[in-house]
Parts: sequence; C-alpha cells; structure tokens
Amino acid sequence: MFEELGFEELTPVAASVLLGLALGLAYGVLAQRSAFCLRRGMVGRWRDCLPAAGVWAMGLACAIAGTRLAVAAGLISFEEHRFLAADLPLASVLLGGALFGAGMVLTGGCASRLTVLVGTGNLRALLVLVVFAVVALAAMKGALAPVRTALGAASIPGGGMSLAALPGGEVWPLGLAFVLALIAFRSGARIPHLAMAAGIGLLVPLGWVGTGFLLLDDFDPIPVQSMGFTGPMADTLFWTVAATSIPAGFGTGLAAGVVAGSLAAALAAGEFRWQSLEGPRQTGRYMTGAAMMGVGGVLAGGCTVGAGLSGVSTASLAALVALAAMAASARAAGAVLEGR
Repeated sequence: MFEELGFEELTPVAASVLLGLALGLAYGVLAQRSAFCLRRGMVGRWRDCLPAAGVWAMGLACAIAGTRLAVAAGLISFEEHRFLAADLPLASVLLGGALFGAGMVLTGGCASRLTVLVGTGNLRALLVLVVFAVVALAAMKGALAPVRTALGAASIPGGGMSLAALPGGEVWPLGLAFVLALIAFRSGARIPHLAMAAGIGLLVPLGWVGTGFLLLDDFDPIPVQSMGFTGPMADTLFWTVAATSIPAGFGTGLAAGVVAGSLAAALAAGEFRWQSLEGPRQTGRYMTGAAMMGVGGVLAGGCTVGAGLSGVSTASLAALVALAAMAASARAAGAVLEGR
C-alpha cells in the first residue's frame, strides 16, 4: 500500500515516525484533559474510583470495536502477531502483569499517564520514565533478558488463542466491547471525559491500520504496532543515546507526540506546573515502582495501553490475562498502601 501513496523521498520507517507523532499528539491532548489512567480506576474506594474506571473502560471498548471492524474490513490481520503466538507464556504474563500493576501504584501512574505528566512539568514522572525505560531495555536486550527468556519458556502449548477463534467468532470481542461500554455509561463518569476516552480508544485501530496497511511495504517492512509505552520508551532511550547508529521509529514519534500534546493542552488550560520529588522516602518508592513497571511491562507484553488497549483489541487471550493481572495487582497494592 505504501508504494501507492506516492511518497518518493519518504521511507516507511520515516513515515512511521510521523504517524507515531500524530497519534501521540492526539493521545497527549485527550489523556491530559481526561486524566485517562487505569490506576485511577483501581485505587481507592470503589464508588470513588468508578468514574475513572468507566472512562478507561470506554477507551478499551472503542479500541476493541474499532480494531475488530478493521479486521472485518480486511485492512489488518493479526495471524502472525506476537499477541497471538501459538503458546501462552502464562508465568511471564501473570508475573509481569502483577509487577506492572503494583509498580504503577507505587509511582502514582502507569507509563502512559507518566508520559502525559511529563508534558505538564512533572519532573518526578520524567525520572520514573527514565528508570522505567532503562530497566525495560535491560529486560528486552540486556542483563535481564535471560530472566525474560526463562519465564517465557514456561508456556502452555496451544494456549495463546484468540477470543475470535472461539465458537461464535467475533461475538466474543464485540460482546466484551459492549459490556465495557455499558459499564462506562453507568459509571457516573462525565460525558466529555467518556467522549475523550472514546477518541483515545480509536487511536488504537488507527495505529494498527497505519502500520499494518497504509505503510505496508514488502521491500521495506516495518513492525505492525499500535499504541503502547513499554517498547516505545525503551526504543526512545536507545535512539537518544545512539541516534547516529539507529533510526527513530514509530515508538519514538509516539513518545515525543504524547509529551508535546500534553504540554500544549496543559499550557492552554493554565495547568503547567513544575513538580519534583519531595524526599528520599518518596524517591525510593518511585524508583522501586519504576523498576517493577519496566520488568513487568516486558514480561506481560506491554503496559496498560500496550497490552491493555492495543493487546486486548487483537482479541488476544494473553493480553486479556495480562490486563486482568495488572488490574488485580493494582487493586491489591492500593489496598495495602491505604491500610498503612
């Protein structure tokens, strides 16, 4: 498809940076204004966090519905995507989800939320993201990679199925989207926030179609990917220190776009404020959480957006298990912290 767009001097990789930047800008604005974050919907008394959970549920519902429509239209296929691998690395997914969920409670936000907060002047979030990216990169390609490999080997053969492969086919993912939308409308969340969450959710199929259809080039292929922050943050860190050796990609554009979009939204609303860490105790807590999210995001196959919004939209059972582990762990960690 990319050859038919008529770009003569733009490669698919370069175009993917622009696509990531555009999607990131939109995400940054919408997430900053709606305070979109799974952690906000999991920590605290249920009646207090239900509206935030409803906002997140609406984003997931639209991500699933939009992606399944793109699949039905033949624009994208996930047959060979890592989310639908033949084997289910259950130990890795469960442990990774649990680590990420508890980590985002310790840091005060998931990786996506912290990226948004960087644009509002939050230096705590910036430091957490640096540690998060370093640890994630170590788990992907460095000293912690053997741990990832060993846990990934403990898999269930044939367990990595798609919900759409069950009897009834697309009824399952679309039914899940309907239930999530119903929960969102009954959560008490404000309609403008639900609308913005819907916009965030629709960025997911746009990412899939953009990288898997519009930028498809058999001679210069790029990975099929969508919204997420574990891989993109690790890629951005790697590119930052080795830009003369490796090109920027979709993830680098996405990360930059989210910060820029959030910054624009915060400045427009008069909400830009410099913030920093308050002391050694808080610093230790945030750094611990950052490391947990870095390892957890890699083991689980992504963060709350990467494995959550994007992963579940592929109808992946592994992504659904990872998201459930994140939510349960965040809820438990929040209860422990509040009990102190």
